[in-house]
Formats: sequence, C-alpha cells, structure tokens
Amino acid sequence: MGDAGSSVGRPALGDNVAGALFMVGSMAGFAVNDALIKLAGAEMGLFQAILIRGLGASLLILTLAAMLGAFRLAPGRRDWAVLGVRSAAEVGATLCFLTALFNMPIANATAILQALPLAVTLAGALFLKEAVGWRRYAAIAVGFVGVLIVVRPGAEGFNSYALYAVAAVGFVVLRDLATKRLSPAVPSMLAASLTAVVITTVGGIGVLASGEWAPVTPRALGFLGGAALFIFFGYLFSIMTMRRGEIGFIAPFRYTNLIWAILLGLFVFGEVPDAAMLIGSAIVVGTGLYTFHRERMRARTLALATARRSG
Repeated sequence: MGDAGSSVGRPALGDNVAGALFMVGSMAGFAVNDALIKLAGAEMGLFQAILIRGLGASLLILTLAAMLGAFRLAPGRRDWAVLGVRSAAEVGATLCFLTALFNMPIANATAILQALPLAVTLAGALFLKEAVGWRRYAAIAVGFVGVLIVVRPGAEGFNSYALYAVAAVGFVVLRDLATKRLSPAVPSMLAASLTAVVITTVGGIGVLASGEWAPVTPRALGFLGGAALFIFFGYLFSIMTMRRGEIGFIAPFRYTNLIWAILLGLFVFGEVPDAAMLIGSAIVVGTGLYTFHRERMRARTLALATARRSG
C-alpha cells in the first residue's frame, strides 16, 4: 500500500498519461520520418536527402524556436563550445544512422538504437562519475548482449551496415553528455535549431563535394517533405513530453519507437523481423526498462533521504 502523502507535489495521473501519449507521438514522428527518408533514399544519395529534408525541417524548427523565445538569450563562450561539440556529434549520429537505415531493415537499425539509454548510463558512470550500482551494470552488460544478437557479428545474417548503427549510438551518447554540460539557461530549442541548421549545411557540403544530384521527382519530394514535417512533430511532442508528468513514468514509452519501426518495416517495406532480431530487441528493451526502474527507485530514495534531513 502506498503512503498517503506520497503523491504530494507529484504530477497527477492525468499529467503522466498525457506525457506518455506525447512520448508515443514523438516516437511515432521520428519513426515515420525514418521510413520516409528511407523511401526517398531509393531515388537519391544520402547527402541530397539530408539537404532537402533539412531545408524543410530547419524552417519549421526555427519557427517553433522563435515562437518559444529560444533566441532571446545569447549563450556564453563555454556554452557555444559545448553546442559545437553537441552539433558535431549529432552530425555523426545522423550520417551513421541514415547510412545504416538506407542499407538494412528499419526495425533492425532502430533496435540497435534502443541500446542508447544503457550506453548513456554507462557513459555517465565512466565520464561524469554518476553512481551506478552492480544491478544496473549487469543490466547494461546483458543489454549489450542483446545488441550483439541483433547485429550478429560473424553470422551468416550479418550486415556490415549494422556497425554504422552501433557507431550512431556512440555519437548520440557524446551528444547527450555534451547536453548535460550545457547551462540550464540554454533553451533546448536553441540547441535543436543549431543542430538542424548544421546538419542541413553538412548535407549541402556533401552534395557539392560529391557532385551527385539526382533528379528530384514529385514522389521523392513528397517523401522528404513528409519527413521534415514528421521530424518537426517529433521534436514538438518531445518538448511537450518534458513539460508533463514524471520522467520516470514517461521514459519507458521511448521504446514504442521500436514498435513503430517494426510495423513500418512490415507494412511499408515488407521486412519481416526474424527470430534473432526479436530476441535481441526484447533483451535490449527489457534491460532498458529495468534500468529506468532502478533509476526511478534511486531518485525516490534520494528524495526521501533529503526530506528526512530537511525535516
């Protein structure tokens, strides 16, 4: 039975449900974006797709950032340096993940990316000296075994492009570590806007350097326009998620991204997930959920200890 006073100061159930729904919507937006840019990739190169999608996405994200007042505060020199590292990591993650996405099933690439919470927890312990107990270390180790099952190194079903998805996880970890170094006053939409502009610029530079430009058909333009719109909604819903409910309640709903990817892979690309992919994904998601659970319990323990000391 719960403590009668345990709900004081905590979000109402309706806020948690709303936050969870926004998280599901955000993950759907990002998953549909991935599917649409993968469809466009059948007609053009990687950099061209990044450039065209980026132009639309940047316009939408910059407009949203301006509406939220993200440009009213100029970051200091230190924050600009951190934003530079964060943007570079985001570029690396985008290039690696899209390279994997263009060359392997969408569900497999997305499944590997689900190891991100485990990787961030490990990186936080190694580089930021965050407290991580043996249970979470064990969960991280088991989770990475799940990734190996999905990747299948040395097996007949191995796809070398899966290594790009693994590299994308590393770049996103670097991005998240950099994000933690930002001053609290730096608006999240300022970071998102800078990232969108930098990635679009890299797409343009890549097109110029390669000299490759395929004719843009109305079909491909529609895919990329839709991708820009859905990635915008992904960002929008992710912001709304952070403003509603408890992170501990909402965070596990990130894994709905994998469900969307499996459904899109099946019905859009005809990609039927095999047993290894499903088993590996289940291990990664299960250990990730356990890590979220342990983090939530640790936060509650710290909150109780703080309350007792202050009382």
